[in-house]
Amino acid sequence: MTRPVRLLRRAVRMSRWLAGCALALAGAAPQAQTLGGIVTRVSDGDTLWLRPAPSPHERRPRPVKLRLLGLDAPERCQAWGDEATAALKARVLGREVTVERRATDDYGRGLVVLRLQDEDIGAWLVAQGHAWSYGWRAHAGAYAAQERQARSARRGLFADARAIEPRVFRKQHGPCDARRPRR
Repeated sequence: MTRPVRLLRRAVRMSRWLAGCALALAGAAPQAQTLGGIVTRVSDGDTLWLRPAPSPHERRPRPVKLRLLGLDAPERCQAWGDEATAALKARVLGREVTVERRATDDYGRGLVVLRLQDEDIGAWLVAQGHAWSYGWRAHAGAYAAQERQARSARRGLFADARAIEPRVFRKQHGPCDARRPRR
């Protein structure tokens, strides 16, 4: 492995550690920004674009890229990635939703809890077997109960003994890119 690759991997690990610290601090802070709007695009099973409802001084605000907080969906090039993306699209694309923005990740995306009416879509995705609850160290994650239920019912990706968590997939295969064939 070349030195630049090792340095890049170290930087990625450090940024994930810092993101975990930010999430822990965001969880302690009661300041969540609530925003309503229409989902205009779904990039993958845990990333979407939201066009905020216009304010009195804005005609048509630009969509913002958001990542669902508390879960980790399969990568696009990973097994179950297409299913997770399709499930999120079917549930929220073109619909009016509410998000509670808790923090911002290293890529500038808002980390949010997404609600369709009063339903937590992150909880729904995990309960249906489209994503894992994202835990950090000893904390099992916000959707650990939904993951346990989905595992015991063998729903979605939890029915596949070969399904691997996205963070493990990224360590083994690196990030998805345009040159990598879909698996």
